[in-house]
Amino acid sequence: MGPLSARLLIQRGRPKTDRLGKIRSLDLSGLDLLSEHLDPKLLSRLKQLQELDLSNNQLETLPANLGLSHLRILRCANNQLGDVTVLCQFPQLEELSLEGNPFLTVSDNLKVSFLLPKLRKVNGKDASSTCTQVENLNRELTSRVTAHWEKFVAALSPEEEAEKAQADFVRSAVRDVRYGPESLSDFTQWRVQMISEELVASGGTQVHEANISERPPKATATQEPRARPVASKRPGDVPVNLSPNKRVCTSPLAQVEGSPVGSAGSQTALQLEPLHFLQCHSKNNSPRDLETQLWACAFEPAWDEGQAGATSQTVATCGGEAVCVIDCQTGIVLHKYKAPSEEFFSVAWTALTVVTQAGHKKRWSVLAAAGLRGLVRLLHVRAGFCCGLIRAHKKAIATLCFSPTHETHLFTASYDKRIILWDIGVPNHDYEFQASQLLTLDTASIALRLCPVASCPDAYLLAGCEGGCCCWDVRLDQPQKRRVCEVEFVFPEGSEATGRRVDGLAFVNEDVVASKGSSLGTICLWSWSQTWQGRGSRSTVAVVVLARLQWSPTELAYFSLSTCPDEGTVLCGDEEGNVWIYDVRPLVAQRPSPPAAPQAPTQILKWPQPRALGQTVSRTMVNMVVADPTFTYLTALTDSNIVAIWRRNRP
Repeated sequence: MGPLSARLLIQRGRPKTDRLGKIRSLDLSGLDLLSEHLDPKLLSRLKQLQELDLSNNQLETLPANLGLSHLRILRCANNQLGDVTVLCQFPQLEELSLEGNPFLTVSDNLKVSFLLPKLRKVNGKDASSTCTQVENLNRELTSRVTAHWEKFVAALSPEEEAEKAQADFVRSAVRDVRYGPESLSDFTQWRVQMISEELVASGGTQVHEANISERPPKATATQEPRARPVASKRPGDVPVNLSPNKRVCTSPLAQVEGSPVGSAGSQTALQLEPLHFLQCHSKNNSPRDLETQLWACAFEPAWDEGQAGATSQTVATCGGEAVCVIDCQTGIVLHKYKAPSEEFFSVAWTALTVVTQAGHKKRWSVLAAAGLRGLVRLLHVRAGFCCGLIRAHKKAIATLCFSPTHETHLFTASYDKRIILWDIGVPNHDYEFQASQLLTLDTASIALRLCPVASCPDAYLLAGCEGGCCCWDVRLDQPQKRRVCEVEFVFPEGSEATGRRVDGLAFVNEDVVASKGSSLGTICLWSWSQTWQGRGSRSTVAVVVLARLQWSPTELAYFSLSTCPDEGTVLCGDEEGNVWIYDVRPLVAQRPSPPAAPQAPTQILKWPQPRALGQTVSRTMVNMVVADPTFTYLTALTDSNIVAIWRRNRP
């Protein structure tokens, strides 16, 4: 395709006319247009143009002087665009389509929202939530740049030239002012430079707020949710279609109650601040969708290698046909991956060491997601696409987890009553995986939770199953590639406890296991080493109980407990929307004889008052709750399609 002509514009323009100045809608899609084909002198004659379709071409950029001041709708899908700042020439733009431009990132989405104050839809979806994210980021960045300015000015010597000092300030602000996740660094540095330049131009007297117009809030549902008999996965159910947008409600109304830890004395309640309540999995982006159940969440591994206590504030959540990656501090959904006809039940992270084409080594986070269809999808989160697909099972996958010692080893547990160990391998330069099957473990019942043994993760795998708690030998130097359960663990609540469902399982430290489900209203802490030493040659072994923790007496199942080993903490949700928090360090350190009565929680984190989120979510169930390794952020998932995020305020 050569340069555009007036004749072509008239042919493709609407309404039909012989004058360019009367065209209101123009379709230039699918013409293999290059950037140089867009003649600004010709296109500027379209004085009344309101809708322009440039999709399915080869555009790398748009000319900066097209002169289309009345343009309201612009479609640029499936091109090669690498920059969106040129869109600021369309101040009246209300709808924008940018799908299929592989070089654009989540930072570009935020730039678009900042530059176009009248924008209402991006890629066919409501843009108000992105606008809110940009407002929050801009407010924090403005505050940080202003503080940096004050510190910079205070350090100036009288003889320094003002012009050079101002240039130095802008450079130092771009270098030193940081906020938000690494995936948004392009946007935050772009805004920091703009803010610092504006601050310098004003002599340090003021920084204007971002020119972002107010957008009407979405309607809030008022009906009560339907009662649910049990929080359970249903592989036969029809998956729910979800929207990639989210709704954010930041609430100061969450209540925290502290209670003493048995004989260990009373402790001061943790200070947990509610940050965000998100509906990022809702069907059709509707706040009335309280039916989509959320099943699993996991924090991304820290990027700082070798740094003690390093953690990540990025969490992945799954439910319905979507997987969301959320920044806990800002509440921004960094990425959303959707798979039509899928219902995701589990997510797990690993950090791979890959070699670039230039020969450099770098760490790269990979997110595995699986569910109803028995497929494992390996997601390149930062690039936003699925780069590997493992056809792991013929039935739904209930849960999965990576080995803590082998970054490419992945366990998958399915409703086909099998657990398979995979080596996903390291991706090639095209980000392609070639997975191989290493072991198959047969189970007598469906495995619900997988947990490599903390002290010997390469040797044994624990699983909480519908029929109890089981263990397999997973050493790869053994000849058998298909293995049956080696040991079944039973709990001493009585003979009726044998074979009872274990739906919560996690290690508190290298020896102590927390499990739930063997008896109503309690969480059991037991010793792996003492239990294993007393095993002998038996295939059924009673666990050595260290303590019991008081929990909800509900008969509902599948509330998954989790632990924060660095903090000695056990976490579990309940059917009332509460989060039970236990500091078990005194119990596991002293190793006392199990007390007759279960130990009370350190505190119970209450769900916000109904007015904070609407009457519709005043009663809900917390299916799963996890904390990052340093217990700075806590994320809870509910059966009412709400992701709740709290932050711990340390003294």
